[in-house]
Amino acid sequence: MEQSRAASRLRIVLGHLGSPSALNIVGHPTSGTVSSASFHPQQFQYSLDNNVLTLEQRKFYEENGYLVIKNLVSDADIQRFRNEFEKICRKEVKPLGLTVMRDVAILKSEYAHSEKTVTKVQDFQEDKELFRYCTLPEILKYVECFTGPNIMAMHTMLINKPPDAGKKTSRHPLHQDLHYFPFRPSNLIVCAWTAMEPIDRNNGCLVVLPGTHRGSLKPHDYPKWEGGVNKMFHGIQDYEENTARVHLVMEKGDTVFFHPLLIHGSGRNKTQGFRKAISCHFASADCHYINVKGTSQENIEKEVAGLANKLYGLADSVDLKDIWMFRARLVKGERTSL
Repeated sequence: MEQSRAASRLRIVLGHLGSPSALNIVGHPTSGTVSSASFHPQQFQYSLDNNVLTLEQRKFYEENGYLVIKNLVSDADIQRFRNEFEKICRKEVKPLGLTVMRDVAILKSEYAHSEKTVTKVQDFQEDKELFRYCTLPEILKYVECFTGPNIMAMHTMLINKPPDAGKKTSRHPLHQDLHYFPFRPSNLIVCAWTAMEPIDRNNGCLVVLPGTHRGSLKPHDYPKWEGGVNKMFHGIQDYEENTARVHLVMEKGDTVFFHPLLIHGSGRNKTQGFRKAISCHFASADCHYINVKGTSQENIEKEVAGLANKLYGLADSVDLKDIWMFRARLVKGERTSL
């Protein structure tokens, strides 16, 4: 029934579209410092004028492509998100359009209907409790510094990184999120990623390559890992392995905002616990869709279209734009191009 409703809703959206109308550095818990001499205010490209970020924070994001805000989301909100996630795992609630993912190494786990088998839930835009994350004033206050006042929630995830089963499949390869997005400009897109518990290198914290947001979108594909790779975990094929990287050690409630071209990933979870984080990619409603056919993003478009056909029985003609139109939700301001 839920799949049928989701397919019906997506067909309506498609109908509208067809109408006329080498150094391992431990990351500082805050934004850190940068050289003042290297910046002039008029040269800011990656953030908009605002009264929220300090000049030092804007400079840091400009140079590095990410910014950590400490203790941004309350313990109470995080507990509510955790409770809802557990209900989804137990199949007590079944949000429309939600995608439940399982690690390739534990697909046949004995823990049926348990958070121990679910590694990620995506597209929770129809789950009112989880979607509250995307509308939290404390989150949107910072998002607006990068997107402007008209804000769309484009992609939602709650990540439940499992203890590694010995095959290192809990890793996430280094990638750029823009690889998955058929809309531009990239400078009006930002991810908010909140730690739901203390996160460090033992349980697989985020690792970022500072400054890589100033580069271009690189070709992505599945890495050739012996233990296998999770579905749609594409990675960059030609990055410089000796590039300095920062491991983002975060406390519960800390939130990192980062640019969609920033190269990042995460290590394996070497603990016996599950590492949880909740995130949303936001974009300005002034962004526009692009055709990815003939580009390096065509491989992910084909994979997404195949998944839509499998889940909802939709035609293979569905493209990446159709899927993102289905996911997009206005959370602040007015809807324009998107």
